[in-house]
Amino acid sequence: MSIQDGSLIRAENLWKVYELENQQVKALQGVSFTVRPNEFVAIMGPSGSGKSTLMNILGCLDTPTDGDYHLNGRRVSALTENELAQIRNKEIGFVFQVFNLLPRATAFHNVELPLIYRGARKGDREDKVRRALEMVEMSARMSHRPSELSGGEKQRVAIARALVNEPSIILADEPTGNLDSRTGSEILNLFRKLHAQGNTVIIVSHDQEIADQTQRVIFLRDGKIEWDRRNE
Repeated sequence: MSIQDGSLIRAENLWKVYELENQQVKALQGVSFTVRPNEFVAIMGPSGSGKSTLMNILGCLDTPTDGDYHLNGRRVSALTENELAQIRNKEIGFVFQVFNLLPRATAFHNVELPLIYRGARKGDREDKVRRALEMVEMSARMSHRPSELSGGEKQRVAIARALVNEPSIILADEPTGNLDSRTGSEILNLFRKLHAQGNTVIIVSHDQEIADQTQRVIFLRDGKIEWDRRNE
């Protein structure tokens, strides 16, 4: 990416090839697209289309076999492990289908963890955690452990944890997959609210209802972008 083009994400001809028992599996085949700041994007496609592989590359959890990925003007393949860890902690907020909360920690402490890893001072941490929990309407439940929370409440805590470092981008992988439809709609409304507040949000999903609520849909099939279009 040239910084001048204003894109937050630039993927150029991304390939991901796995070698499995003398067989090549091409999970991504020449994927190219850009995402601008404050876009709300759904990445969709059938099972095995390459959605999760692409999400892992966008989140700096994996590297492409070929091609270039730039995040915020930086070429990701040129970064050291320490720089990548810093990007995962500060630039990207992850939200997963299975919440990934520490079972014995309170909601407050689960949200605080990224700040602890980052080395933030205690006073700053408390302010940021309270603000993040407030944004997802979980202030009243901050002293509860995951076993004392509903599925929707756990996902709200997970979203607060993703927000606490004020990342450039929120990456959500099937964030409503383990929730009933009513709770899933509430979580989707929360993502819409976060987007309206200026966050860049990318949701990986197979749920058409989620895609309909975003600004833009990138549809993958067999590791390639079949279409990429904006919602009306």
